[in-house]
Formats: sequence, structure tokens, C-alpha cells
Amino acid sequence: MFRKILIANRGEIALRIICACKELDIKTVAVYSEADRLSLHTRFADEAICIGPPRASDSYLNIPQIISAAEVTGVDAIHPGYGFLAENANFAEVCETSGITFIGPRPNIIQLMGEKDRARQEMAKAGLPVLPGSAGVVRSDSEAREAAVTINYPLMIKAVAGGGGRGMRIVWEESELSSLLATARNESQQAFGNSDVYIEKYLTKPRHIEFQILGDQQGKVIHLGERDCSIQRRHQKMVEESPSPAVTEQIRQQLGDQVVAAMEAIGYSNAGTIEFLYDEDDGSFYFIEMNTRIQVEHPVTEMVAGTDLVKAQVQLAAGGRVESIAQSRQRLRGHAIECRIVAEDPETFRPSAGRISAFHMPGGTGVRVDTAAYAEAVIPPYYDSLIAKLIVHGRDRREALGRMGRALEMFVVEGIDTSIPIHQKIIADPDFRAGRYDTRFMERFLRQQVTV
Repeated sequence: MFRKILIANRGEIALRIICACKELDIKTVAVYSEADRLSLHTRFADEAICIGPPRASDSYLNIPQIISAAEVTGVDAIHPGYGFLAENANFAEVCETSGITFIGPRPNIIQLMGEKDRARQEMAKAGLPVLPGSAGVVRSDSEAREAAVTINYPLMIKAVAGGGGRGMRIVWEESELSSLLATARNESQQAFGNSDVYIEKYLTKPRHIEFQILGDQQGKVIHLGERDCSIQRRHQKMVEESPSPAVTEQIRQQLGDQVVAAMEAIGYSNAGTIEFLYDEDDGSFYFIEMNTRIQVEHPVTEMVAGTDLVKAQVQLAAGGRVESIAQSRQRLRGHAIECRIVAEDPETFRPSAGRISAFHMPGGTGVRVDTAAYAEAVIPPYYDSLIAKLIVHGRDRREALGRMGRALEMFVVEGIDTSIPIHQKIIADPDFRAGRYDTRFMERFLRQQVTV
């Protein structure tokens, strides 16, 4: 097992990793920017070291600074969390070259699954169903038009190196194709330094379903069920739950077996998530991408599967076997829901950085809050606006919904605007409560709020 781990991240995920390491009796090193000098992860880690100015490019994305901090503090491994450098194959390779274990899959696997067009091709070879799409990167307007003839409209332009909805555009008809292709390329270049895009079929009312997997270095992979992440605004997830109201035990077993076989075929190790679009009209699932890291929404899987995923990441990176770390082939226990509480105006969705004047977390049976916020903490404008993840667990979905409703009511954050009011409305919505929703739920929901 590792002696000391550096956490190359900030906020609630940094604290989450510190918690797992404390339970494993592993020392931790926190890195922080000048904007995060008073953040809780710097307080609860065993050591803390400043790596630069507030801007992420000068600190949390600064590979030389992070490696220097790791060498100065003498760590055995680095945990990247999510975001920032978590899916950066170059960073993982630099860690290996420096004699430091990267807690995640191997660099070649990160690179393979990070190039979304190649990932689609590889997963198709491994037996997973994929959406109809271009054979690879679309280099010109003429190539795009040729692909569109085969795929048919509507279609989706997606950045090869993309994520978080950036570099993505829906094309409803041919007259829009050229302009949206240029827009997607420009946005992808600005966001990822790579303008390459590809095209795939756009489903008008799919559900976003993802499977959590764990793999060890001996080639064994298991899955821990699915999450439903369909409640999104501009491709940013707002509410997640496990299990999905739309997935039966039979579907879970069949698709889960396919996912495991595909991941074992490419030699995947550590935690990862396979994402699908589910067309309820014909019952078809389509692979869209893979995240080679821990997910923001991992707690809902932890609650129903009974496995600490972050602790499992560390143990697997240290050579542990998946069967002794995680519970496999079991029925999921109960139901879990997560709301991402962010610092945004609940009506305009404008960011709301600033100082928190009062902060009270809800408690009680089945309620969990993952956060690095506290009264008098400052939410800086430089990073993601996530304040907290509110997770509830119940014996069934009805009980979980009840717990989420009362937990949102008892969650107090003052001094800045938050998404709590809109989460309360989503949880109370009749269609959501009945499990009738898809990835366009928020479009319809927000239109209804305007007319009320």
C-alpha cells in the first residue's frame, strides 16, 4: 500500500480523497492555488503546498509545479480526482516517468478513450452498440455532408477531445451544417486546443445511462450497476440517481456483461464509467463515450452498491484485486439520488461567486453531503461553481424522493445564490417523480417555469 498520496485537485473531491486515505492510514499532500489558501482540503491534509496563482492554467493544470510538489514531499502516488488533469494522458505518463503511481488507468488507455471517435471504433470492435456516425474525424464540409447522408438528420457534431458540452452542436437540417461545424470546431479549439470533430446520430428523447466499472491490474473487471444522468442543462448534469427508473434487472445484467467484456478486452484498470444513450422507444442502448476517472456523481453508486469507490481506486492502483475490494454481482440495495448544488442564480443560471455568510447542512437518516464549503468560505470565480453534492438513500425511490425534498428544504446557504430552489422544483415535478424524463427534460421544465 502507498505511504503518501498527493491530491492534484481541490474542493469537495480533494476532501473526499483525504477521507478515503485516512481510513487506509495513508498520509496526504494537498496542493492549492493562492485563491484556495484557506480551503478545507489544505487544513485536513497532512501537508499542503502552494502551486501557483488562482488561474487553473497556472496552478491545478500546471504539470511541472504539481510534479515538483510531489517530488519535494516524497509521495508514492498522485490522485487526480475529476476534472483538471484527471484524463490527461500526458500527465499520467509524466507521473510514471517520475516514478510516481498515477491513480487511474494507464496513459495509453486514457489516450484511447479520450479520443472519442477512436473510442467509438474500439468499443464497436469490442461488441458494444454505437450510434451511427462518421468513420472518424470530419475534415471538411464536404465530408460532413457525405456523412450526414448516411446518418440522416438530426445529427450531433462532437469534439474529439470534448467534454462538458463544449464543442457540441445539434444540426436539425442541412442548411445549418456548415455554420455549426465551424462553430463547434472553434469552440473545441478554444476549450481543448484541438479543433477535430466527428458526427453521430442525434436521438431526440434519449436517457443518459452510465455504468460504473472497476478493473484490476490482473485483467479482471466488474460493474456496479448504472446511474441515470438524464437531468441536464446544456449537457451539464444536475440530478443523478441509481438505479435508473428505466432499467430492469434483465437489462442491467445483459448490458453490464457487455460492458465488462469490452473493458476486459482493452485491459482497463481502476475506476471508469461507460456512458450510453438509451432510446426508450425501441429499447436500444448506444455507447457514446467513456470517462477514465472517478465521476462527480459516484456517491449514488456507493450508496446502493456498498463500495467506497475512491478507496477502491487507491487499493486497485496499489495492486489489489477487484473481487476482494468491491461487492460484485449483487442486487443494488435501495435507491440513491444526488443533486449538484452550484453557485448560480436559480433563474438566470449566472455564476454567483462570493463569500458564504451562513451555511447549514441537512442531516438525518440516509442523507450525505460532500462539500468543502463552510460559513465565511469564499467561492472563487476561477473554477467550477459546484458548492456541494447532496446525496440521499432510501429503501426505494419513493423514500429517497421524500428524503431529498426535506434535505433540500433544510439546506441553508446564504450570501450567494445557489441552485437549491430549482432543485426543489425538479424534485417536486410530477414527471420526475414518476420517472418519466429524458435528456430534454430541462428544456420543457424551464419553459413551464416561464409560463407559470
